[in-house]
Amino acid sequence: MIMVAITWMIVLLLFTGLPVKMSLMDSMQPRRILVDSDVDTDDVFALIYLLKQNKSEFDLQAITINANGWSDGGHAINHLYDILFMMDQDHIPVGVGGEGGILPNSSILPNVGGFLPIIDQGMSTAGGCRYRQAIPVGVRGHRDVNSNFGLRKSFLPQGGRKYTPLDQPTAQQVMINAISAGPTTVFLLGAHTNFAIFLTNNPHLRKNVEHIYVMGGGIATKCLNGANSTSEQCISIGNLDPKDSNPYAEFNIFSDPFAAYQVLHSGIPVTLIPLDATRTIPVSKDFLVEYEKRQNTYEAQYCFQSLKMLRDTWINDRFHEEYCMWDSFMVGVALSIMRNSQSNNGENEFSEMEYMNITVVTSNEPYGVSDGSNPLIDGLAVPKFNVTKNGAHSGHVQMGMLDPFCFRIGKGKCQDGNVKEVTGPEAVRVLVATKAKPSHYSGSLLQKEFYESFLDVLNSPKQTGRFNISTQFPHYKAVVYKPDFEKKIMGKPVVYDMDMSSGDFLALLYLLKLPVELINLKGILISPTGWATSATVDVVYDLLHMMGRDDIPVGLGDVFAVGQVHPTFPGIGDCKYVKAIPQGSGGLMDSDTLYGLASRLASYTAENTVNSGAPRDTDHPELRQPSALDVWKSIVESLDPGSKITVLTNGPLTNLAKIIHSANSTPVIQEVYIVGGNIDYDINKGNVFTVPSNEHAEFNMFLDPLAAKTVFESKLNITLIPLQLQKRVSSFSAILNKLWTKSGTPESVFSRRLLSRLWQLQLRHSSYHHVDTFLGEILGVVILGGHSHLNLTYNFKPLKIIADGDISNVGQIIIDEEQGKLVKVMKV
Repeated sequence: MIMVAITWMIVLLLFTGLPVKMSLMDSMQPRRILVDSDVDTDDVFALIYLLKQNKSEFDLQAITINANGWSDGGHAINHLYDILFMMDQDHIPVGVGGEGGILPNSSILPNVGGFLPIIDQGMSTAGGCRYRQAIPVGVRGHRDVNSNFGLRKSFLPQGGRKYTPLDQPTAQQVMINAISAGPTTVFLLGAHTNFAIFLTNNPHLRKNVEHIYVMGGGIATKCLNGANSTSEQCISIGNLDPKDSNPYAEFNIFSDPFAAYQVLHSGIPVTLIPLDATRTIPVSKDFLVEYEKRQNTYEAQYCFQSLKMLRDTWINDRFHEEYCMWDSFMVGVALSIMRNSQSNNGENEFSEMEYMNITVVTSNEPYGVSDGSNPLIDGLAVPKFNVTKNGAHSGHVQMGMLDPFCFRIGKGKCQDGNVKEVTGPEAVRVLVATKAKPSHYSGSLLQKEFYESFLDVLNSPKQTGRFNISTQFPHYKAVVYKPDFEKKIMGKPVVYDMDMSSGDFLALLYLLKLPVELINLKGILISPTGWATSATVDVVYDLLHMMGRDDIPVGLGDVFAVGQVHPTFPGIGDCKYVKAIPQGSGGLMDSDTLYGLASRLASYTAENTVNSGAPRDTDHPELRQPSALDVWKSIVESLDPGSKITVLTNGPLTNLAKIIHSANSTPVIQEVYIVGGNIDYDINKGNVFTVPSNEHAEFNMFLDPLAAKTVFESKLNITLIPLQLQKRVSSFSAILNKLWTKSGTPESVFSRRLLSRLWQLQLRHSSYHHVDTFLGEILGVVILGGHSHLNLTYNFKPLKIIADGDISNVGQIIIDEEQGKLVKVMKV
């Protein structure tokens, strides 16, 4: 018996020893993490907090960018690259965008970019903003997030990685590579679009996803059970503003409710950190005071400066109650739970937890009624993605922040994106954070345990940042170039209005090369309603600096086309026209980075002053970015007696329409040259290629038709350089051949690189089929410069802009002998 027992002990040791040993080895391996983020300011804090962790515990495998949230893809990717370079983490892959689409039969093609909610995704990256319009576009929104209030370029060092068209890894490529390599925990810090697409297209890789941690949603259980139903939190469970259409949703879930539903119901364990928990850990005054004293690393300094700018530009005096540690708190809770993985109840240092049965609302009752709002069922015999005709996804889907269906007296009724407790088959058991834990230090001013951890981790000398821009280039000196023109007789005063397409930058360089005795460029106005987002104004400043013209003022115009701003909350608005511009390749992502060629000098800043309507002065109000109207007024005031201004517009006419409506502006305008518009329909088609139903409009007129109507109905002297004339200048090879024969000035080298890249992209991918259109945008400045060898003639035609709101004809120019304005039209 003894021999038998010994024999069995040997057998057991031999056959069970190896698995025990492997288990111990596995426990010593770092936990693999993938983060999907929209790179808003709080996400930056969360990512830096994660990058500071011990690599033997947690290994950040990859980051993917959700381009359907608070930032735009081109700005976000370069922001992340600079952060990773500062933190000496350049090896971490980053993915953004993609040109894939979703077919009408619901087949998801590879590399869908995640620019649009899943239900609105077609075969293009152009599309509407039914959910995203809840996010402000300018101040305290996309512009400030894209630039991190101007701090990104003024603080972060410059590394070797940056966005390059068609060579940039896509979000789906990076997700697939990271998760297929081994067991991975996923952190979702924004909308769930990217990850829901990944799960749908890669079911064989679900087994590699160990856990999903989500920051988002607002449950407010006590409110739903009827208790405290009159409290502020119960009146507004979510955090959208204004709250009169949907008081239930939180931004991350609301940005793509159908995607969030797919993730929640994927069968993978989920832990949720909702608004219920994050509202218990706002950025308190005591925390910020203590933080100011503890900035021992570059990353701590960057995060503090960002928080301070957030506070200084906050819209009201409730910053310390309203701004919370959303995503960074989620990361802290997640990492603490992962350290205590032997606990099944989510035990961690920072938050109380409990299990709840929840779901995500994706549409509103009554279900099964096709009212034109729901792309999953409307007009379809077979609903998309196998949804049931009378199920939870078949109701009315919120169409925007002004959707009439959602309004009712007292409280909005739409619940898209609502994360709520339910019972029955829709319920998913999820571990939910409910309340931040207090500091374990008795009498600590920081009050919350995560406050302590956040400051300790960011100020730790381990895994610290290497340098900022100042210490990376210690001998760099900021120089402002202002030429001396005192002895010159200045030429025609000109104001240039541009929307920052690639052709606009070429035109700007040409304009700056003209003798000041011929053309005196008095200022530049930016129309962010066109081919680039407003934070791209940095590129304008960079080109002015390269050309030694830092003296030329630059003004930012309105971020919305006329009639698109929300009537009671002007920070947000609709995208009825600008949605026609692709968000990915050949569109906003490329324009925002100037096709990967934009430099990274410091320019735009969110500094502001009460004298300009801000709630308070920031530290350097003298650096405030002026508006287009500010610049226009200063130019008018600087004119010599009797002088008038010539305006050249290369984009939508938003700024010019506003100038016309401002007091006493029109009399000082000598003439207006407008690059845009399409006439002679029987011969010429328009170029709004993303709106097939509108065959005859040209983009600059289409993007703000009401502004165009205002201009064409004014008393201004207008010279039109129409689309058909621009098309005569569309040969990359001809222009490049000329550039190669000229001497290599910095501006000619830059122009050659930009044009070469555009040409090569057009040859490589169909998404760039339209980029030769930008070549024609230089015609306006060439004509303005008076080049007689062009052999151009003109005639006068009575023109009228269609601006009645019908997307199939807005922006079109018609000849109207009775009501049209007589316009000088250039022709060959």
